[in-house]
Amino acid sequence: MSPSESMSTPAPAPTMKQNPLTLIMTIKSPADFAALSAMLNKFLSLPRDKNPIDVALDKLAKVHFARFVFLENNTKLAVITSYDDSFEDYINDFIDAIGDIFNALLAHMADAPPLPVQKNRAAFLDYVRKNDLRCLGTFYSAYPTLGVKTILAQAADAE
Repeated sequence: MSPSESMSTPAPAPTMKQNPLTLIMTIKSPADFAALSAMLNKFLSLPRDKNPIDVALDKLAKVHFARFVFLENNTKLAVITSYDDSFEDYINDFIDAIGDIFNALLAHMADAPPLPVQKNRAAFLDYVRKNDLRCLGTFYSAYPTLGVKTILAQAADAE
């Protein structure tokens, strides 16, 4: 038997359950930054069960991590998430759950898609695709095959 025959074939890489999103949007003006900052701080200061963003994230159970970050001297807003399933399903679920929050955020963005997002889904999906910074190389996950629902179920069983 040759050395190549004695070596086992490596297992295929697991199918990734999670996907990254790094949405970078350009804010129209300093006044728009002030309005965005006030709006986000209002939401983020609410208790988790009263914050509409957190309530939607909990209900959908497909986002592992999410955060907002102001960049480049407050001229850009980044929405950074790790989510389960397809891009289209993810964005459409959020349009359904918190479309009005997207409308409020996008009202302050340069080159925003037509609003409301609920009636302009394709344009919003295109906008997000266009403004999403793709990963350099592959996306790392410590648990590539586990979705949020599985992780939550396993955590509940461990308690």
